[in-house]
Amino acid sequence: MTIARTDPIDDRAEPRDEVHFRSSVVLADQRRLPALVVNLSPSGLMIRCDAPVAAGEWIWIRLPAIGDVRVAVRWALGGRIGCLMERPIPANRYHAVLGAMAG
Repeated sequence: MTIARTDPIDDRAEPRDEVHFRSSVVLADQRRLPALVVNLSPSGLMIRCDAPVAAGEWIWIRLPAIGDVRVAVRWALGGRIGCLMERPIPANRYHAVLGAMAG
């Protein structure tokens, strides 16, 4: 018997690095709001933000060392937003992004 996963947080293609980075998001209506990046992988991230978004929407998130990145909202629940990047962070840039978040 196969049990379907219902927890969107555990439905990831790759592990995430835990971070704590203050950033901002740009919504479809061009409003920029503060956001906190709490985890990151080359192809996705989770943020905390009070943005009124729904699964399927596209937003922009500002990341250090690479700038604004377009992401698809996969899920949003209680101020937490799980996102999939339109284009993964290149392997040769990923550690620079993580390093800039730490410093």
